Formats: sequence, structure tokens, C-alpha cells
Amino acid sequence: MREGSLEAPTRHPLGWQDAEFYREEALLGELARVFDICHGCRRCVALCDAFPTLFDLVDGSSTMEVDGVAREEYRKVVDQCFLCDLCYQTKCPYVPPHEWNVDFPHLMLRAKAVQFKKGERKLSHKLLSNTGIQGKIGSLPVVANIINAANGNAAMRKVLEKTLDLDHRAHLPEFHSDTLRRRDRGRIPATGTIQAAGPTRGKVALFATCYCNVNTPDIGQDLIKVFEHNGIPVRLTEREECCGMPKFEQGDLDTVDKYRRSNIPQLVQLIDQGWDLVAAVPSCVLMFKQELPLMYPDDTDIQKVKRHIFDPFEYLMHRHKAGLLNTQFKLELGTVAWHVPCHQRVQNIGPKTKDILSLVPGTTINVIERCSGHDGTYGVRAGTYEKSQKIARAAISRVKKTSADYLVSDCPMAATQIADGLELKNAETNPLTLLRKAYGI
Repeated sequence: MREGSLEAPTRHPLGWQDAEFYREEALLGELARVFDICHGCRRCVALCDAFPTLFDLVDGSSTMEVDGVAREEYRKVVDQCFLCDLCYQTKCPYVPPHEWNVDFPHLMLRAKAVQFKKGERKLSHKLLSNTGIQGKIGSLPVVANIINAANGNAAMRKVLEKTLDLDHRAHLPEFHSDTLRRRDRGRIPATGTIQAAGPTRGKVALFATCYCNVNTPDIGQDLIKVFEHNGIPVRLTEREECCGMPKFEQGDLDTVDKYRRSNIPQLVQLIDQGWDLVAAVPSCVLMFKQELPLMYPDDTDIQKVKRHIFDPFEYLMHRHKAGLLNTQFKLELGTVAWHVPCHQRVQNIGPKTKDILSLVPGTTINVIERCSGHDGTYGVRAGTYEKSQKIARAAISRVKKTSADYLVSDCPMAATQIADGLELKNAETNPLTLLRKAYGI
């Protein structure tokens, strides 16, 4: 038997439609097996709180082994995993093809799915992960202003903490009635010569995402401006449901399937018309690149979307390698602290955001590869807010040491989470926004 593996990790299909996936006794047996391996290894102790929780349970048990931990305690470990995937991609030496076949994130997903099937996931968590309803209500004129005002009101925040499990100290995103889709209405994509470069075909359809459409529409506009400044026509998809990641993280796989049935056909139609796909939130790109393909390994349409969806800076780097990127920058950016989101790191595309921003003269990029602790709902829920803040401390500390002119993260929620613990020269922003600034457009 090998001690660890030097081979590239592989991923098995989820098998979420098999009855065995939801059989609780089989799940508990697999949890015990994997927990025992993790207990003997402990390399991941510095990642999310799932591992310290597990090790504390083991060390506090009568046997000081996994067999001394009551099975009902396993849930405490599951609840601390927010499926960032970093243990699988960067730490664990026992992932497949190693014979121990450890896939900790997808085992936690399976446990969450079993909990969901049994009705054990909190109603408040179900509501918080329903970004579609939030967006439809929060983007209504007048309603957006009411929600934003309530989010800043101490008394209302106490009410939200009791009713929706939203910690009263957590930073909540603003809602915009002037959404990205409303702003983009009537805009005609740029015209010109369409040029392919590597796997990119030269024109893109933007999957706006729930967050960029309703909460941060400026980022979507910045992407459009930057891409079209580089001769890449951009259009929005005709419509879209949530990518499914928030529901995926709750174990609500049937709703993920519902979103898949709405999104994939129209995305495939755009691909067949010659459009590539991009999304400005890393979690959305990861959902289409990794999680949906593993849920449906034999679905040719999903595999087609996987091949044609890109992180924005991954797309721009392909253009640069072909000599097609506009490098006529007008403004220097100084020192930039770039936080790398977990869901971008695990796409295995390399530091493409850093590579592009480094092309700007007079610019130094300091890479921050520590988790922000936010992960969508984990960073705002009353039960996990404190732990989320604890996880963020390492990233905050590293940003402080850079004395940066700008703090950026490809994940807008991560940027806000880190910025809340800092006094910055300039407000936190998105790399696309900063690139647009450098271009002077």
C-alpha cells in the first residue's frame, strides 16, 4: 500500500441518482472510514473548521480514535464543510487514483443530501440558498431600497437573526432594482472581425449570475467593457436560472437538476451559434466546469458546456497568448493585493488574474491564497458567522502586510468579507473593475 500519491487527482462521478447514495447506514460507514484516514493524517487542519471539529471529537473520545465518536456527532463535521474543494485539490494525498479513494468534499455533499432528503436542513438555510426568489423580490423598485435600509438597521437585523438565522453583524449585499439585465437592455454587441485564439472563438455570452445581475451589476458592465475593448463581442444569455451552487451546497440536488434543465439547453444553443460562455463569479463557472459534469457524466450537452465556459481572466489569457490582447494601458495600479477565491483555485487554471493584471505597467500583484471564510451563506449565518470571521483572519493579516493600494478578489463576497477587517486606501473591488480602470475606459 502506498503512502500518499504523486499522481494527478481524478474525480469519480457523484452517483447521486443511485439509491445507495442515500442509504444512511452506507453513508455512516463511509464517513467512519474516511474520518479514520483523516484522523491519521491531519494535513488539512489549517483549512475549514470541519477538520478541527473532527479532530476535537476524536481527541475528546474515550478511545481517542474514530470508533469512540458517536455517529450522531458526525453531523458536526458535515455542517462545517462548505465544499470549497481545497482539501481535495491541494492537501489530501489519498484522493483517487490512490486506493484509499478519499473525496472528502463529495462525501460531505452526500451527507448533506441525505440530511436534505430527511428534511433535516433548516428552512432558513433553504430560503437563504434560493437566490432566484431573493433576486426577483430584491430587484423590485422600492423593495430594493426597503431591503437595503433594513439591512442597515440594528433592530431589523436582530429580527432577521431570529427569523432567517442571519447574524446581525454580518455584512449583507445590497440589492439593485437597476439590474445588469435592465442596464443591458437594448445594447447591441460590438461588431468586427471575430478571431479565434486557442480554445476561444472570439465572442462570448455572459451568464450574468444571480449575484452580478442583482447585487453587483457594475461588475457585469465592467466585464462587457473590458472584453469589447479587446475586440470580443459580448451578449447576455437570453435568460438564466441560478447556476445551482447555493442549492448544491445545501444538498438539494433535485433543485440543482431543475436549474440544469432550464440552463443547459439555452447555453448549448448559444455554443452551437458560435458563442463561448463566461461568468464573473468563480462558483458559477466551477458549477458548470466540474460539479454538473460529475453529476451527469454521460450528458453530452453538459460536457459541451464544460468545454466552452471560461473564467474571464482565463479567457483573456488565451487571447494574450495569441497576441490579441490590448496591452495599451493608460493608468498604473500600484500595489494590488489579489485574493484568490477557493472556487477559482480548484478550476486548475493557474493565476490568470494575476498574469493579466501584471501586464499593467507600474503594477505589483501580491497573491493572497487563504480562504476568506465566506462561502455564500456560511459567512452570514448566525451559527457560523464567528467561525467564518476566524477563518478570514489569515487572509486579512496577509493583506495588511502588503500595504496595498487595492484589494481585489474575483469573488465579490470574499472581497467584502476580507475588507470588513481592514482600513483600505481604496474600497475593495473586482479585478475586472481594476482592469477597466487601467484601460481608462
